[in-house]
Amino acid sequence: MEIFQEPIHYQNPLLCIKVWEFTSTGPLAHIKPPTQWHYHKEIEFILVKTGKHRLYTPERIFDLEPGEVVVIGSSRLHAAQRLSESDLSYIVLHVDLEPYFDPAMMPYYRHFAEIMRPLEDLNYIFAENEQARADVGRIIEQIHDEIISRPIGHEIAAAMHIKHLLLTLLRADSRGLLQSHEYVDRDTIGPILAYVEERLSERIELKEVSRMAGMSYHYFSKYFKKTMGVPFTDYVNRKRIAAAERALATQVESVVDIARSVGIDNMAHFYELFRRFNGCTPKQYLRRMTPDAGTSAHD
Repeated sequence: MEIFQEPIHYQNPLLCIKVWEFTSTGPLAHIKPPTQWHYHKEIEFILVKTGKHRLYTPERIFDLEPGEVVVIGSSRLHAAQRLSESDLSYIVLHVDLEPYFDPAMMPYYRHFAEIMRPLEDLNYIFAENEQARADVGRIIEQIHDEIISRPIGHEIAAAMHIKHLLLTLLRADSRGLLQSHEYVDRDTIGPILAYVEERLSERIELKEVSRMAGMSYHYFSKYFKKTMGVPFTDYVNRKRIAAAERALATQVESVVDIARSVGIDNMAHFYELFRRFNGCTPKQYLRRMTPDAGTSAHD
């Protein structure tokens, strides 16, 4: 099994977007689970135009037909394959959402930044809401056309379409996964989240993080939970386990070494956290990377 971190080269660095239409033609060999998985920090939307496409994540399989859409969250392991003999055509949109978190977006920051849950959970919208699926597909095509043809003002148009896409998801979220919450001060929270990301292998002291925020220990603990929806320690643990998931799939080190590399020396605690966030052991997680054991999102 081959897994790699895919570099995403933006067509416009100011927009942090890459969008491209791909085609796959010719005879189709016997359908086998993919052997090449990848991930990237950008979230990814896929719109199938013709043919049949299958997308794998460690927990789900999405079988996509023309007009269907799927979203994959930041740094999420995934793989894909063509399913039918007919020609396959699909648009892939990669976007780093960070530049789009302006003041109007900040009440929704913790959701689109995947603090609470992976964006993959939003794919229920496309399965249940035909209008939202069509609207998002049309927006993806509009972004593609703007970036490829580059008419005057295409930067403004593409940025507006990204916001429209996110708004469409918000308003179609019948399960309330994207409800707005306390306003998040990006100038306060941003450096703290970056600090955590850079030091997952180290001991992260709440006192030091509180000092960075200019708050007392106890006030910061309450502030973080109120604004981000989870206690600070839970946030750090989730980030550590997410890093361990990618390391398990991409490295040859032992589970013990991987646990230590993400800052967890106590193996009992590591296994407890891994089960909490994944519902399985590290070994069972790796078995999921063989998609035959997966479950179709359409089942």
